[in-house]
Amino acid sequence: MKIDAELFGSWPSETTELAKKAEKLGFDCLWLNETQHDPFVQLALAAASTKSIMLGTSIALAFTRSPTALAYTAWDLQSLSGGRLLLGLGSQVKGHIERRFGLKWESPVPKMQEVILAMRSVWESWQTGSKLDFRGRFYKIDLMTPFFSPGPIEHPKIPIYVAGVNAGMCKLVGRLGEGLHVHPLHTVRYLNEAVLPAMSMGLRRAGRKREDLAVAASVFAAVGDDEAQIKKVKQIYRSQIAFYASTRTYRKVMELHGWGDICDRLHQRSVRGEWERMPEEIGEDVLDEFVVEGTWKTIGEEIVRKYRGLVDRVRVYIPFDGREGWKTLVEGFPRD
Repeated sequence: MKIDAELFGSWPSETTELAKKAEKLGFDCLWLNETQHDPFVQLALAAASTKSIMLGTSIALAFTRSPTALAYTAWDLQSLSGGRLLLGLGSQVKGHIERRFGLKWESPVPKMQEVILAMRSVWESWQTGSKLDFRGRFYKIDLMTPFFSPGPIEHPKIPIYVAGVNAGMCKLVGRLGEGLHVHPLHTVRYLNEAVLPAMSMGLRRAGRKREDLAVAASVFAAVGDDEAQIKKVKQIYRSQIAFYASTRTYRKVMELHGWGDICDRLHQRSVRGEWERMPEEIGEDVLDEFVVEGTWKTIGEEIVRKYRGLVDRVRVYIPFDGREGWKTLVEGFPRD
C-alpha cells in the first residue's frame, strides 16, 4: 500500500515548497484537488519543482472542460513531469454543474466514458499521427491539423483515475480506468459490498484483472500528537461527514448502514441554510464507521489494518502542510 499526500485550500504560491517537502519526506504521490483553486495550475508548479514523486488530481472536473482541452493540459503536464501524471477525473454533482458552472447536466456515466475515450483518441492522434475521428453521443471530435498537434511525447500512456461512489461509475472505472478514486465518505462495509463488487464487474466485462487498476482512498484519519488533538480532528470530520451526507448523491453510503433518515434531515437543514447545526445529526456510531484514529506514530498502522486488501494507496483527509507529524507518519507507515 502506498502513502500519498494531498493539497487543498492552499494557494498556488505555496505549492512549490509544499511539493518539495512532500517529495523529501517520501510520499508516493502528491494529489491536488479542484475545490477553491485550479488543480492544473498547482500541478504545473509541483511538476517543475520535483523530480520523482507522482503527481495527480483528486479530482479535476471532467464535465466543465472539453475532452480536447483536458487532453492538452494532461499532455503538457505529462511531458513537464517526465511521465509522473495520474489524471484523476470526477463528474461533480448536478447542482454544482448547473448552478456553480452554469452548464447542462447530462447522464454522468456514459458522458464520462466518452470523455475518457475521446481524450485517448486525441492523444493517439498526437502520438502516432493517426486521423482523429471520435464520434459519440455527447462529443464529435474529428479535426486535428498539424498546426494544432503538439506531437509525440516520451511517456504517452497517461493513467486515468475516476472518482466513483455509485455502481455505474465504479463499473465504468473497472472497464476503462487505470485507477479508482474512493470518495472520503465511505466505510469498509460500503467498499466491500458496493464499490469493489461493481468495479470487479467492470473488470470482468473488459477481460481485465484486479492488478490492472489501482484503488486510491482518501481517509478520514483523526490524527494528532495526543488525545486532545485527535478529538479536535474528529469534530472537524463530524462537520465534513454532515456536509457530504446532505448531498443525496451519497445517500446509498448512508442507507447501507440504515442511516437514510439522517441524509433526509441533513438535506433539509442544508436547504434551510442551517450549516452550523448539521453536525448534530452525526452521532458517535456514525463517526466510528467513517473515522480511523491514532497518533502520528500509530495512524499508519491503523490505516493499513483497516484497509489492507481493499485499497492500493491511501491519503489522509487533511491538507498537507509539511509539519513534523507528516514525517512521523511516512516513517512509520508499513510498506510490506
